[in-house]
Amino acid sequence: MPFIGKTETKDMKVYFIGAGPGDPELITIKGFKTIQRSGYCIYAGSLVNKELLNALPSHAKIYDSSDMRLEEMVVVFKEAFRQNADVARIHSGDPSIYGAMQEQMHALDELGIPYEVIPGVSSFVGAAAALKQELTLPGTTQTIVITRMEGKTPIPEKEHLGKLATTTPTMCIFLSIDKIDEVVKILIPHYGKDCPVAVVYKATWPDQKIVCSKLIDIAEKVKQESIKKSALIIVGWVFEKEFKRSVLYTQDWEKS
Repeated sequence: MPFIGKTETKDMKVYFIGAGPGDPELITIKGFKTIQRSGYCIYAGSLVNKELLNALPSHAKIYDSSDMRLEEMVVVFKEAFRQNADVARIHSGDPSIYGAMQEQMHALDELGIPYEVIPGVSSFVGAAAALKQELTLPGTTQTIVITRMEGKTPIPEKEHLGKLATTTPTMCIFLSIDKIDEVVKILIPHYGKDCPVAVVYKATWPDQKIVCSKLIDIAEKVKQESIKKSALIIVGWVFEKEFKRSVLYTQDWEKS
């Protein structure tokens, strides 16, 4: 492994870093080491655990992206480029999922500023870990759908929740807890009233909260817990714990 503290001259980069779902230890080693050497940091507000900011150099300039427009981020990118200083652009979870990363990279392409993406643990993976649940089970489902309800960002008609639900995959629904009643109404015709559901609030954070129920009454239980944001909805029959044994570990499976 190369020594991170080497001093030879290098060209700067903007690093899009997935910080993971909340637990600061769930960031990758590469992401953490990049933060340690970055002279600039733009992080995703309350969605990123601020403990990670302690790893930045003492001289680093820090910006909260929740208060910034894209044009303001570009100003920071340009300044860092002039200073030949790396930028840690820290996203929550993994930046490839609802991270608005592409528009930033497009701006960097136009400016000729190099960048790199360092993946992170998505909140749906963090939620599955908190639930101690495999999201694909033999004989139950081999498909996971990551989606969301329409909000400020429109949803293509062909990706409407009801259309995605027709094959009853394990459904991971982001950014939609405020529309839990509508989610239930759309999914019941496909999954049935008794399909298990888990709602995980702030997966892997110290104040994590888990609500498990059936589709028919999950909305009421979520309201009782006053969960209104920062929660993931996972719907699927995998929670029934009934499945066929994987062929991977059977004695008669011939390994190639």
